[in-house]
Order: sequence, then C-alpha cells, then structure tokens
Amino acid sequence: MRVITGSARGRRLGELEGLETRPTTDRVKEGVFSALQFEIEERPVLDLFAGTGQLGIECLSRGAPSAVFVDRRRDAVRLVRDNLEATGLSERARVVQGDALDFLRSAGERFGLIFLDPPYASGLLEEVFQELARRDFQTLLPGGIIVAEHPADKPGPMADGLTAKTYRYGKISATLYRRIQQNEE
Repeated sequence: MRVITGSARGRRLGELEGLETRPTTDRVKEGVFSALQFEIEERPVLDLFAGTGQLGIECLSRGAPSAVFVDRRRDAVRLVRDNLEATGLSERARVVQGDALDFLRSAGERFGLIFLDPPYASGLLEEVFQELARRDFQTLLPGGIIVAEHPADKPGPMADGLTAKTYRYGKISATLYRRIQQNEE
C-alpha cells in the first residue's frame, strides 16, 4: 500500500495485522481520488474509522491543509502516527483514539471532506450517517463531501441536504455525497 501522488508520492504505508481492519483496496482508492482530484486542496479532512490512515494521508499528500484521524483501536492509532511520520505529514495531522460516534457528538470543528469506511457488517455507516443528519450535517462545511465505502450489493444511506453519486468497483462501492450549498457563515 503506497501513497498515490503528491508530496509523499510512492511512500509505503504500514498495514495492520489480522482481519479486523480491511484497508481500502488500491482500485477503490484510485477511483475515489480520481473523482476527488481537484477538490482536496484547502479542505480540512476527517478520516473516521482511520485504520491505517491511508485516505487522510493521501489527502494531506495532495494538499489538504489538515486532517483528523479517528480510530478506536490502539494499534491502529499507533500505526496512523507511524505512517504520518514516515510520510512527513505529522505536523498537519491530529490522531484521536476513540469511538467515531462519540467524536462526532463532541466535535466542534467542521470538515470539507469526510471519509467513512467502517466495518461493513457493523451497522456503523448508518449510525454515523444518522448522527450527521441529526446535526443537519453541520460537521460538514457547505459544499463539503462525504465519501462512504460500502458493499456494492447494499446502497449507501441517503439524507436530505445531500446529493449522491455511487461508483462501483467489483464487490465494493464508494458513494460520494455532496452537501448542497446553502448561505451560511
């Protein structure tokens, strides 16, 4: 697993042992970043369910000003920090060990790009979406984007105030949700 492009291009990222964490495949990652390629710079990033941190790290490498990585597993948090150090991107990152829903409930910051890639059978994608919707997607900046990875045979969640486009990569889909621009300060 490597960083595709940007300041850390080609840098190898460490991976977690075992089957509990399922990193985004190269094919899915390349497809998602092809769709996002001109929309990363100047967007603060939230990598929820960070795992290895590869999605947020890819954004930092491509010019995102900052990224917050959240994972409940201690070994994942340690690996994200190691991967950030190896890519030289630690200064623009914050790593949080904790529950994704708890983080969203207490987060005072807003993000231009949010990655959601929880374990598929956990029901966490739907729970996180419900929490974001309950807050009227205020965690997401106007015009912001949510990228949710899910099984291709199960549609991603939907909510008012967002548009959605789904890309299929074999058994995996990635849905890009865009927050409809509204006049906000």
